[in-house]
Parts: sequence; C-alpha cells; structure tokens
Amino acid sequence: MIKYVPEMTSVVLEEIPDRVSLAVDISNCRGNCVGCHSPFLKLDIGEELTPAIVDALIADNFGVNCFLFLGEGRDPEALLALAAYIRSAHPAMEIALYSGREEVEPAIWDAFDYVKVGPYRPECGPLNERSTNQRLYHVRRTAGMADEGLRTGNARTGFPLWDTAGPFARRGWQDASSAIPTCAEDITYRFWRKGIDPNR
Repeated sequence: MIKYVPEMTSVVLEEIPDRVSLAVDISNCRGNCVGCHSPFLKLDIGEELTPAIVDALIADNFGVNCFLFLGEGRDPEALLALAAYIRSAHPAMEIALYSGREEVEPAIWDAFDYVKVGPYRPECGPLNERSTNQRLYHVRRTAGMADEGLRTGNARTGFPLWDTAGPFARRGWQDASSAIPTCAEDITYRFWRKGIDPNR
C-alpha cells in the first residue's frame, strides 16, 4: 500500500522543468536525510493512494501534465502498479519520482519519465545548487520501446530498458557497472542559472 498526505497535495511548477506537476507527498519514507524539511513523512500517516484517487486528483487539477510522487513509501510493487495505472489510464500524463536513495532498481527507470536520486545532504545543498549531490534524470523514450517491451515479456509497463540475457546485458545502459541507463538524461543543470555548462 502507498499512502499519501491529501492536505499536502499541490500543483507545482519548479520540481520538474517545463511541466505542470501534481505533487503528491508519500509517507512511510525510507530515508534518513539530515535536515529533512518534512520528517513526519517517515511516519505511517495519510490515506491510501488508489487508482480511483489518482483519477480524482487528475480530474480536479485541470492542466497538469506530470504526476509527481514525492517519495516512494515502503511498498515497491504498489508504487510500480500505480505508475503503470497512470501510464495506461492517462497516457498523456508523464510520471515522476523523487527518490532519496543513491540508486534505484531498473524497474523504477522502466516505470517513470523523471527520476530524482540522492539523499539531501546539507553540506551539498538542494537541487538548485551546483554543489548538490542529487540528480534529476529525464528518461527519453522512443516509439519502439513499447513494442520491444512486449517482446521481452514486460507487459506491466511496456517500456523496458534492459533484456534478460545477463546481469550486464541491459540494452541502453551506460556500462556494465552503471546504475543509470543511457536513455536517462541528467537534467539537474536546468535548476541552475542559465548559461552554465553542466559538464564543467
């Protein structure tokens, strides 16, 4: 079960660049970030986030084009099921996840269009500072990815980023030791002032 805090749900413009996002705060956070701005989200609070509630939230917030999960909770299967539901029921809606973990599983890259990784570290600063340790990735999908997914048996999302030939045989991954697929573009620099070269 994934729980959210209804009174914290809001429409935001800055969390995902160029998107009007419906930001839903998820409780049961697994993180232990020093200086966390919402430590109460570690508690088992709020209401269950169901497909029916997702539909109602989207219907009540006309104009949003991205559904943003602010946290993962403690039920990965339920999280992935919700992402798959949004993909199926609201195909025009992009899906984003703010994870506080250093690395996420391939299934997360598979299910979301935007993934933020890295815990908040006060000495590094938030996402809008060049010194940040956190990264926001945009997963670039191609038209053929859905068909490829059906051939490899991933019917849940239809957007695979790897095959099953071996642990490092994932198509589209940067290298054998990488946790980031090559189709995931680091767009963290877009939170910084314009004109900065993110490769410097």
